[in-house]
Order: sequence, then C-alpha cells, then structure tokens
Amino acid sequence: MEALQLVYAVSFFSVIIAFAFAVYLHLWVRRQPARNEKIIEVSELIHAGANTFMRREYLILARFAGVAAVLILILLPSPIWEGDVLPNISMTIAYLAGTALSALAGKIGILVATQANSRAAEGAQQGLKPAFLIGFRGGAVMGLAVVGSCLLGVMAVLMITADATVLLGFSFGASSLALFAKAGGGIFTKTADVAADLTGKVELGIPEDDPRNPAVIADNVGDNVGDVAGMGADLFDSNVAAMASALVMAQALDGGSGANTAMVFCYAAIGLLASIIGIACARVGKNGNPTQALNSSTYSTTMIFILLTAAATWFLDGFEWRIWGASAVGLVVGVIIGITTDYFTDDSKPIVQKVAHASQSGPAFTILSGISYGFISSLPAMVGIAVSALTAYKLCEPLGEGYALFGIAMAAVGMLSIVGMIISNDAYGPIVDNARGLAEMGGLGEETIWVADELDSAGNTVKAVTKGFAIGAAGLTVISLLGAYMSEVNVALAEAGKELLTGFDIMEPTVFFGILIGAGIPAVFSAMLMLGVDKNAQRMVAEIHRQFREIAGLREGREGVKADYDKCINIATEGALKELIPAGLMAIIATVLVGFIGGPEAIGGFLLGNIVSGLLLALFMSNAGGLWDNSKKYIEAGNEGGKGSEAHKAAVTGDTVGDPFKDTAGPSINTQITVVSLVSSLLSSLFAALSLFG
Repeated sequence: MEALQLVYAVSFFSVIIAFAFAVYLHLWVRRQPARNEKIIEVSELIHAGANTFMRREYLILARFAGVAAVLILILLPSPIWEGDVLPNISMTIAYLAGTALSALAGKIGILVATQANSRAAEGAQQGLKPAFLIGFRGGAVMGLAVVGSCLLGVMAVLMITADATVLLGFSFGASSLALFAKAGGGIFTKTADVAADLTGKVELGIPEDDPRNPAVIADNVGDNVGDVAGMGADLFDSNVAAMASALVMAQALDGGSGANTAMVFCYAAIGLLASIIGIACARVGKNGNPTQALNSSTYSTTMIFILLTAAATWFLDGFEWRIWGASAVGLVVGVIIGITTDYFTDDSKPIVQKVAHASQSGPAFTILSGISYGFISSLPAMVGIAVSALTAYKLCEPLGEGYALFGIAMAAVGMLSIVGMIISNDAYGPIVDNARGLAEMGGLGEETIWVADELDSAGNTVKAVTKGFAIGAAGLTVISLLGAYMSEVNVALAEAGKELLTGFDIMEPTVFFGILIGAGIPAVFSAMLMLGVDKNAQRMVAEIHRQFREIAGLREGREGVKADYDKCINIATEGALKELIPAGLMAIIATVLVGFIGGPEAIGGFLLGNIVSGLLLALFMSNAGGLWDNSKKYIEAGNEGGKGSEAHKAAVTGDTVGDPFKDTAGPSINTQITVVSLVSSLLSSLFAALSLFG
C-alpha cells in the first residue's frame, strides 16, 4: 500500500501543477492585445451566443441528471429497499459529481476559446508564430483543466469510497452529459455551418465569413459549443471511462496490495505531466508549418510518457513490465492511428488532392470519391485497435486470471494518457477557425486572412487526427468496459446462484439477438442527429433568404445595414435543444429493453455489435468529413480552378455533407458506445435477476 500512497501524492501534485499552468496560460492569453473594435464587437457576440446556448442546454441536462439521480438512488447498485442505503447514496453523489465536472470542462473551454479567438485574429497581423501560440495556448487551458479535473475526480471518489464500482456511477455522469452535450453542440454548429455555406458560397458567391451572411455569427458560436465544449466533455468522458474500467479490474486483482490500482493512477499522472511538458515546448517558426508543430508536440509527449512510465515501473515495487508494455502499445497504436488519419485528411497528401480533382466533374463525384476513401480510411484504425487489444491481451495473459482484460484496459489508459495534449490540439482548431472569420469580418486584409487560413487548415487536419485518436481510445475503452461488465454481472449471478459468464457464444440465440440490435443502434443514432441538422439547416436557409429579400441593402453590403444575427442563433439553439435528447435516450432505452428481454448474455452480444458497428461508422464519418473539408480548402488555395469555380462549388457541397458526418454524428458515436456500456454494467444485477429469456 505504500506505493499507492506515494502515487496518490504524485497524482495530486501533478493536478496542482496542471491547474497552475492552466491559470498561467489563461492569463497569458488575456494579456495579448485585442484593439480592433469590430473584432471585439463580433467576438463578444460569439461569447454571448455560446453562453446563452450553454445555459439553456445545461438547464435541460440538469433536469435529465435530476431524474437519473433519483433512479440511481432507488435502484443502484441494488434496490434501496433491500438493505444498506449508503452505497446508493455514494453512487448518486458520484454520478452528480461526474456530470458537474464534465459540464465544468465545457464551460472552461468556452470561456478561454472566446477570449483567444479575437487575440489570435489580431496576432495573425504579426505573422504565423504569434497567432499559432495564442490559438494553441488557448486550447491548452482546456486540455489541462479537463485532464486535471478527471484525475482529481477519479482519485477523490476512490479515496473516499474505496469502491471502484462507485466509479462507474461517476463515469456514467460524465458520459451521459458528454453524450447530450456533444449531440446538442454538434447539431447547433452544423446547422449554422451548412446553412452559411450553402447560401453564402454556393448561391451568392460571397466569402466564407462575409458579415452580410446572417448565419456567420451562429457558425462561429457553433465552433465553440460543438468543437470546444462538446469535444472537451467527450474526451473527459473517455478518460474517466478508461480509468474507471481499469480500476474496477485492478481492485479485483489487487487482493489488498494496491499495486495494480497504483499503476493506473501513476500512468495517468505521468501522462498529465508529459502533456504539461509537451504544451510548454510547443512552438512554430516564423515561416514554419503549424500542422508539423502540432504533430511534433504529440510525438514528443508520447516519448516522454513512455520513458517516464518505464522509469516508474523499474523504480516502484509491484509494477509489472508486461502491464507497462500494454499501455505503451496502446499509446503507440494511438499515434499510428493519428498518422493514418492524417494521410487521408491532410491537403498536402494525395487522397485529398484526388477528391479535389474529382470535384471538377461535379458534386456527385466529390461525394462518391469521399465516401469511398472514407470507408478505406477506417480499416487501418480498426486494424490498429484490434492489434493493440490482441497484443495487450497476450502480453498480460501470463500474469494470471483476469490480467488479460486488465491489459486491454491499460492499453486504453495508455492511449488516453496524453489526452491533455490531444485536447489542446483539438481546441486549437475552433479557436483559429473563429480567428479566420474575425480577421475577415474585421477587414484585416488578405495577408492576415491567408495566415489565419494556414492555421485553420492545420486545425482541420489535426482535428481529424485527434478525432481518430479519440475514437480509437474509445474502442479500447469499451472493450475493457465489456470486461468490467462481465465482472459486475458475475457478482450478481453468483449471488443469485446462477452459472457465471466466461464469454459470449455468438451461436447462442440471445447473444445473436443482442448483436443484431446492438449493431443497428449506431446507424439509427447517427441518422437522428443528422436529420436534426438537416431540418434545422433548412429552417435557417429559409431565414437567410428572408433577410436578403426583406432587409434593404444587405445583399449589396450597404454601410450601416446589418444582418439579424440573433435570429439565426435562436434557430440553431432551439433546434439543437429540441433534438439533443431523443437520440441519446433511444440508445439507453434500447439497452434496457435488450437486457430485460434477453438477459446478461444478450447484453454481451448487444455491446459487441454496438462496439464494432459504432467504431466503423465513427471512423468512416470523421475521416470522410475531414477529407471533404480539406478538399474544399485545397481548391480555395488556388488549385483545381480556385474559388468560384465549378470544382469549388462541388467541393462546398461535399463539405456540407461532411460537416454533420465529422462534427455531429461521428464523434458522438464513441460517447454513445461508452454510455450503453456503462448502463449495462450499472444495471447488470437487474438484468441477471429480471429478464424474459436470460
């Protein structure tokens, strides 16, 4: 237990350093100059719009969390009328704490991103280097805050309750909020983006962020609520889920020694420290490549983590080299998934250029080629997840019963160990995207807009990489959550005197029943989210047409004539809030129904089908969307006919299809998989006791 106490101390120390560094970076960003009155005015509109949406979204989610908390108090981990009430109270408090911290992660991200965007726009006047640093450090504040909150929350729950099962409640709180926040933010951002692109670029031939377009402010608001707050909550959830599943198994394997539990916390703390070092060292030269700078920071953070965890494994008693090997494999495969994603989405690579070239023949060929390459791009990541899971399993299998699945869980912890750097890279994207729009609306000139475009292109490429990384990590996490589910359900089966689960036979009718339904859920979930974007974007397009028709002088850009931005923001807000609950609720209800109909084995099949189908769709949609987006940017840079050409119009159509793929449905699926896995584990005792065919 001495190692565990030491690791707790190191973990707490790393959290303090992370929070202190985040405060320093926040203050540094605020000190950067913001003098252009037009940019300040628009930035304040973006900030106000984001806060209004977040406040209304969180009020709805607070009601959902309240209902869920009451149900957890009554039913989990066992019905309250059966005996001791304390475990139910602990689970409920942990659930609410997970929800609150996930919400706080999004709120911090919005605060910093909406301060950094105007400063990055003005920094672009001075060149690539200062603007890059403002954008990256703004994103890093959220990265450090999210990972620090995650480690502190998990550590607090385990130290107070000493029961890793309660962590599943904490993780469910984080996951359920992330599911709805990502869905709501994704619908908002793509409603505005699709409407702005179709009316502005395709119909009217005006620039992307022309202030005449009533949807441009809503589009910039959406970048923050979808790509900053939503992605922050998503990666907070993934990190918590990875740690929770690993700790559930670690506690079962420890037998009082605490060595495996100590390894989980030690590696998570070292990952946070490695991210801090990587963030502090991130730089780009005056004429450097921002994509290369972001990727180099990720690679250097990876090396620091591998070296420091190797030193800790050598130094601390009870740490197994095989488990270190599993976590290292997870991280290295995560980086490889990122590299393959980069190949398919970077506009300097051949795939994006091929899709741009195909756009000369019309939008049908843009869509066909993009979908084809999107499907091809999913295979390397699927192979990577499979190889890392198999390698981790075989590496740790000789350590004894239960260690094989623990190895997969540690591979997920390893893959997410540098999540502080991943979130920093991800949040950088919407900050510089906003900066590009502000530079255009503020009239800062073509050279400044070109610098902002360079930064934005890097953000798009790296964002595709981080999404691939996040989906890959979610894949390993849910495989380990399947192990946590088996541990939980076997406890319930043993108490009921039933035969324990050792695996899931796909020839068993109830298992196959679960597989088929589980495989169908991600497709329906994605369709519901994208239909939400479709319906709301149509309403916004109609509103934009009305404003151009009825507001005299708006189309011509007459001085003093302004678009009604608030109307478009309200359309996106109301539409997103209406659509954010049904898709997530459908996935949860389907899980509960399968459990009560088919029992524990059917749920095993359901999770298996959901994982495989969900990972494939998430990778395909994320990569295809990033590919289309950068094909459009490649043409806008002057290739294949440049702006205004037929190829450009076709590429904008492709980007419009890709927007809800990559920023609404794709990244929401991995959260959906995590949520149904946690619901299955939390309700496992009820499924074991009350099922029709189980």
